[in-house]
Amino acid sequence: MSGIVGWIDFRRDIGTRSDILEAMTGTMRHRGPDSAGVWLSAHAGFGYRGLDTGAVEDGGLLARLDLGDAAVALVVAGPIYNTGELRREVESAGGTPRSGATCELLLQAYLIWGDRFVERLDGMFTVAVWDGRTRRLLLARDRLGLKPLYYHGYAGGVVFATEPKGILANPRFTPRLELSALPIVLQPRLTMPGETPLVGLREVAPAEIVTCSDAGTTTRRYWELTSAPHHESFDKTAAHLRELLEDVVGRQLATGVPGGAMLSGGVDSTSIAALATQLLRRSGRQLDTYCVEFASDPAHFTPTELRPDVDAPYAAAAAEFIGTRHHTLTASVADLLAAIPATRRARDLPGWGQFDASMYLIFQQMRERSVVALTGEAADEFLGGYPYFFKADRVGRDTFPWIGDGPRLVDYLSPELRDVVRPEQDERDRYHELLARVPKLPGEDPADARMREVFYLGMSGPLAVILDRKERMSMAHGLEVRVPFCDHRLVEYLWNVPWSMKSTGGVKGLLKAAMADLLPAGTRNRRKSAYPHVQSPQYDESLIREATWIANDPASPVGWMFDTARLNDLIGQIAADQLSSELPGGASPAHLLIQLVEMRAWIEENGVAVR
Repeated sequence: MSGIVGWIDFRRDIGTRSDILEAMTGTMRHRGPDSAGVWLSAHAGFGYRGLDTGAVEDGGLLARLDLGDAAVALVVAGPIYNTGELRREVESAGGTPRSGATCELLLQAYLIWGDRFVERLDGMFTVAVWDGRTRRLLLARDRLGLKPLYYHGYAGGVVFATEPKGILANPRFTPRLELSALPIVLQPRLTMPGETPLVGLREVAPAEIVTCSDAGTTTRRYWELTSAPHHESFDKTAAHLRELLEDVVGRQLATGVPGGAMLSGGVDSTSIAALATQLLRRSGRQLDTYCVEFASDPAHFTPTELRPDVDAPYAAAAAEFIGTRHHTLTASVADLLAAIPATRRARDLPGWGQFDASMYLIFQQMRERSVVALTGEAADEFLGGYPYFFKADRVGRDTFPWIGDGPRLVDYLSPELRDVVRPEQDERDRYHELLARVPKLPGEDPADARMREVFYLGMSGPLAVILDRKERMSMAHGLEVRVPFCDHRLVEYLWNVPWSMKSTGGVKGLLKAAMADLLPAGTRNRRKSAYPHVQSPQYDESLIREATWIANDPASPVGWMFDTARLNDLIGQIAADQLSSELPGGASPAHLLIQLVEMRAWIEENGVAVR
């Protein structure tokens, strides 16, 4: 539901620079093709592009109220699922929203509760408030970080936008690579909340409120997980999980008109699609479901631990069982390669090559019939669906359990850059910083305490990668994809369900027990299969060819960063199929080069300074 931008300058008059604010707002057109709005005063300006999801609360995303000589303005992006409850609370406290629009309701909530109004919101959202009375800007993001919001502070001002391109449209920001951030460029799963690879660019972290004034910037978290003993039996836990999922899907269906859902035939997506189908059927509507397959699968698909089979047959069987109108997208390597430049534009930050491209293409197809859709993503992070959860040696390592034992691209940097980056120490520091944030449960069994840490590590960088990809690739088409498994109440509950209960009956046994009556046998008995990636010599060759040029051509903008001989050796091993190490995300050896290729393209296409 839209993209937002803003510009605050505490010291200079920007009231005549509507051209800049309009340009910033225009960069969000793809996110909000249905409406637009701009508000500009002497020291503050907001803009938005809106997406009409069919919700009665849509009606504009920017609200403003003059209080004496000062204006208070608010702009919001993303759906709020509890507007009914919030409206009753606001009216009981004496607030008087001037219309039914969500932005007017939130503005009244801010006037009553200050920045603590954010704690009352249930949804996937970002919100900005300019309070002319105190000359302060407030930026906030939903608890799980489902909607993005970036900001850049400069001497005397702040620029913010849903996507970096909105900030890039303001002359106050010049993109420059932070060389010490190369580890997260070359392995985005290591990214800490709020971190970006550009100097001076931050992302509002999940569950964070950022307050900016002429005196500086402060941040605070408004939501944290809390560890507590779990006393319910397995059956009661499964029943509670089912109740929560039914409520979450119901809330998300009630806000807007979801008509589509991703369906792989696995337990996560089938559970969400089945619940949505039940609810939509009551109003005479049918759910459209979507799956992706690759034209190269018949010739080149090889089962792996993380992707033991092809989704399409399971998805079709699940769709027939639950009664959806099903669509399968068959993507060729040529389709993927043609889409990749658009995926880069959707991100403004280094992308994921074909992993982005297939999702971009399926969301493009979904947008032909739907404005709002659902996905089963993120269940693995909260219920323990990945193979490493079941491997004692991986869980027991004093490092990220998802990292694998293969080479890291950062290890192939030049000696000079390695002295700056210190990759081994950087990885250890990130790991131990996250461990220090894990909410402890006093007296917890050491094995259970370690599994709590493992879940927390997966709910950090790796989850952000999944959610970012989903959000950017869908909103590139003006499609809003909602993630029921990321409802904060559901996450809070699952956080304290012990691993032994989550895994009873095998991978995601608890979820299978909760949803048993709505799942076909093929889904219940299927092994975990991650989001598909293409297996194609043609695609691998394109990566190897591009990586070879990056490493050896003097015109390469990033070749100087690497130890040429060692990087060539790695590329040679991949080309000769001599690399058999386990890589993060179950990637194939050639896919290790994606971040190298995407980094080069990102730097060139966005004019990022690197020296």
